[in-house]
Amino acid sequence: MNEVQESAIADFLQILEEHRKNCEQHGKYAEAEVAKTRLDEIKSHEANRRRESMKAQQTKERLGMEEAHMLEYQQFTSKWEKRCKDYDDQSESQLNAMRERHLEELKEFQQKLLQRQQKPKYSPQLLTYRKTEEHLARAKNYAQAHKIKEKADRLQAKETEQWNKMKQKELFQKEGQFKNCKRQELSALQKRINAGREEQLQRRAFELERLIQRYRNVKKALAHEQLLQCHLQEDPERIQAEKLQKC
Repeated sequence: MNEVQESAIADFLQILEEHRKNCEQHGKYAEAEVAKTRLDEIKSHEANRRRESMKAQQTKERLGMEEAHMLEYQQFTSKWEKRCKDYDDQSESQLNAMRERHLEELKEFQQKLLQRQQKPKYSPQLLTYRKTEEHLARAKNYAQAHKIKEKADRLQAKETEQWNKMKQKELFQKEGQFKNCKRQELSALQKRINAGREEQLQRRAFELERLIQRYRNVKKALAHEQLLQCHLQEDPERIQAEKLQKC
């Protein structure tokens, strides 16, 4: 109902009230009763209409508040989903970059180990065999030189195999130590990433709690305001009198 209609009803009630008073003053009690009954009906109707109008308005306000909260929550969720995804993407990029760097460093390390590879160090017994073999060969004692050469060849093959196994074991150990160092570096990065992610989750929980608390405060304030509106609507004269007494 617009202001013009409200004003028209108020004017009509005022005219009807004046008519009732006039009838009362002139002893026209039957007409005064009719006017009083009509006044009560209109006032009751207007009170019901205002009550229903207020209920509709308050429902609209509550729905508006809920919609605003849902929109804010959706924006909050979208913001944090994007923030977490960006963090995860960045973290994965850092991990992949470190893994690739570790592979390149491992290749370089392996090449340096191979370049540093030394020739076998043979035993004094083998060196003696070779000197004896050479001496016999110069003395043209080829049969004896051949026998010594065979012993020397067998001993050299054995010592070469032992040397290769020992060096291979050393290479594996050094490579293992290198890989372990890189695993620790990768693990440290992963721990920093996990700590950052946990900090993000805590921050999100904190902001979400603030959002929910704001919603609760707004909801409580609106409920209180609407309750006061209901009290004023039900008994405006009593409320006004109470205010005057407090003053």
